[in-house]
Amino acid sequence: MSASYQLAVDIGGTFTDSVLMNRLGEIIASSKTPTTHSNPTEGAWNGVDRVLQEAQVTIDNIDRFIHGTTLATNALIERRGATVASISTEGFRDTLEIAYERRYDQYDVMIDKPDLIVPRSRSYTIPERVTWQGSVLKPIDLSAVANLVAEFKKNQVDAVAVCLLHAYANPKHEQMLKRALLESNPDLSISLSSDVSPEAREFDRLCTTIANAYIQPMMAGYLEHFAGHFKSAGMRCPILMITASGGMTTLDTAARLPIRLVESGPAGGAVLAAQMAKQLGAESVLSFDMGGTTAKLCLIDQYRPQRSRKFEIARAARFVKGSGMPVRIPVLEMIEIGAGGGSIASVDSLGRLQVGPQSAGSEPGPAAYGKGGTKATVTDADLALGLLDASLFAEGRLPLQPQATAQAITQHIAEPLGLSVEQAAMGVSEIVNENMANAARMHAVESGKDLGARLMIAFGGNGPLHATRVARRAGIKRIIIPPDPSVGSAVGFLHAPVSFEIVKSYYTLLRELNVDVLNDFLQQLTGEATGVVKLATTAEALNHRRTAFMRYKGQGHEIEIELPERLLHSDDKTNLQNRFEQEYQKQFSRPVPGMQIEILNWGVSVSTPVKTAALQPGESVGNRVSSNSTRTITCDMSGKSIQAQLLHRADLPAGAVIHGPALIQESQTTTLVSADFSASIDTAGNIHLQRTEPKVTVA
Repeated sequence: MSASYQLAVDIGGTFTDSVLMNRLGEIIASSKTPTTHSNPTEGAWNGVDRVLQEAQVTIDNIDRFIHGTTLATNALIERRGATVASISTEGFRDTLEIAYERRYDQYDVMIDKPDLIVPRSRSYTIPERVTWQGSVLKPIDLSAVANLVAEFKKNQVDAVAVCLLHAYANPKHEQMLKRALLESNPDLSISLSSDVSPEAREFDRLCTTIANAYIQPMMAGYLEHFAGHFKSAGMRCPILMITASGGMTTLDTAARLPIRLVESGPAGGAVLAAQMAKQLGAESVLSFDMGGTTAKLCLIDQYRPQRSRKFEIARAARFVKGSGMPVRIPVLEMIEIGAGGGSIASVDSLGRLQVGPQSAGSEPGPAAYGKGGTKATVTDADLALGLLDASLFAEGRLPLQPQATAQAITQHIAEPLGLSVEQAAMGVSEIVNENMANAARMHAVESGKDLGARLMIAFGGNGPLHATRVARRAGIKRIIIPPDPSVGSAVGFLHAPVSFEIVKSYYTLLRELNVDVLNDFLQQLTGEATGVVKLATTAEALNHRRTAFMRYKGQGHEIEIELPERLLHSDDKTNLQNRFEQEYQKQFSRPVPGMQIEILNWGVSVSTPVKTAALQPGESVGNRVSSNSTRTITCDMSGKSIQAQLLHRADLPAGAVIHGPALIQESQTTTLVSADFSASIDTAGNIHLQRTEPKVTVA
C-alpha cells in the first residue's frame, strides 16, 4: 500500500506557504515561495512542487489537501469584484443608505462613509412581505422580474444579492425569486440572504449577502482553476478549504459561500495556537502571527480561540468601529493590522515617521529583495539592524541586498529626518513594534481581558523576529516559538476539523419557550450542518455544539450560552436562565433582577474530532548553550551596537538554554532572543522565551 500524506497551502499577501505532513503527524517538508498575484495558482504550485521534490513524494500519494487564501479578503478590501445589484422588499430600498442611523464619528464633519459596494442606483425592490414569524403578509409579485432583468442588462450586473424582509424566518420568496431570475438569465450569480446569513438585523444581513455576491463569481472561477490545475498534475484527493471559523469545507460549499473564506489564512494560525495551548496546558494565550503584509493577534482562553459572529471589512477609519462594511458569519475573532515585513515606512508632510498599512507585498517587495522595490520597509529595517542574514533569507533562494536597503532607508527615512541609517532603521522598528503591541492591548481591553499573565505563541515569517520586542511593550513575559513557525498558519490547516456552523434567528422569550418546537428547529439545523460536513469526510463520529444567543428584553446585543448535548426539557429553562445570569455577571459585574430574558438566534456547529497529544516540556534550566559565532546587531533596548550569538535551531537539543542577546536561525525565519530574554528548548522542539534581566555587551 502506498504511503499517504497531507498537504496544506496558504496563499498570503507576500508569500505562499506549503507544508507536507506524513501519516504520523510529522512535518517532513515546508516551503515559502513569493505569491504570484496575477495568477495565485502558479505560486501555490511552485511551493507544492518544491516540498514534494524535497520529500521525494509524488502528488498522487496526497490523500488530503487543505487550502487557505487571502484572495477573498483582498478582493473586498481592494474592491476587485463583480458588479452587484441588490433586491429588497418594496419600501426598503434605502436600507444601505440608512444603515445604523448614526455616524461612526459624530464630530467629524468630513467623515468618509463606508463603501458598501452597491450604490442606490443598483438597489432594486420587489413587491412582497413576510412577517417576523414567517407568515406571508403579501405574496411575491414575480411579474416584476422582467423589469429587473432588463435593468441588470442595462447596468451590466454580474451578480445579485437578494435580501427580502424576514427571509430568515421564511425563505420561500427568496427561493422563488432566484428561480425566476435564473430562468431569464441562467448565467447570473445570485446570493440569497437566507443561505448566506439567515439572521435578524436587516442591514447586517444585506451587507453580508452583498459581500458574498461581490466575490462569488471571482472565487468560483479561481477555485475551479485551482482545482483543475492540481487535478491535471495528478492530484487524486479532493481539495478542502479552510474557513474563517477555523474549520474546513468543500470547494462547492466555498464557491457557494465564499464570504466564509474571508480571513481563512489567519484562522489557521489561531487553530495552531489553540492546539499548542492545549498541548502545553496554557489556558490564557495570545496568538501573534506576523507575516509579510499584516500582523494578526487572537486571544485564546481555555484552549479555544475567541469567536465572533460579526466583523467589519475595509474600515474607512483605521481601528474605528462602525466605519467598515459589517459581515455576519462565524469567525475566529482577531485583530489584524497592516504591520508585516513588507509594511512601507515613510515620513509624512509634518515630518512624522509612519509605518504601514501599505505594503510592498511580493511584487516588487522590500528594497532588500532586489526586485525593483525602492521604498524602505520593516524587512529593510531588520536587515539594517543586523537581525537578518542576507544569504539565508527565504531558504537562501532570495538573497537580500544590503546596499539597496541602505539606499532606500537613506533616501526615504534617514535624510528627511537627519538620522543615520541605523537610527532610522531603529525608528521604523520601534514604531511597527509599538503598533502591534498597541493593537494587542486594545484588543484585550475591548474583550475585558489582561495580557500580562498570558503566554504569547508567535509564528509567521516575521513573528519570531519581533516577538520579544512586541511582548516587552505588551507586558508579556513568556513566549513560545513552535517548530516550523514561518508556515504556522499552513501547519494549523493540517490540524483543523472539517466543520460547518449555522446561526439562524428564531425569536422567543425564555419563559415562553416551546421546547418541542425548539428541539425540531435545532434538529433541522443539525441536519443541514451535518449534510455539509459529510460532503467532506467519511467520519462517523461527529462533534455537535449548540448555542443560544440570549439577552435581557430590549437590549441590542446577545451573550452566547452553550446548550446541553441532548434534547431540551422544560426544566432547562431554569438552567438557561441561571447560566445566562452567571455569564452576564461575569461580563458586566451583576445581573439585572426582574428583567425578562429573550433569545434571538440559535447556533449549531458540527465538526470532526481533533486529537491533541499532551506535551511534556523539556528542562528550562541547565545545559546552557553558547556559540563562538556572533554578529553585531543594534540592541532593541539601548539602540547601541552589541554582539549577539548566532545559533542554528536544528543544532539545539532539548533542555538547551540560551541567554540573550542571540539570534536563532532556521531556513525560513530567525528568532531574536533579546538581551532581557533567555531561551530554552523543550522535547517537542519548541523555543521557550522567558523575560529576565538584560545582559548587554557593547561592541
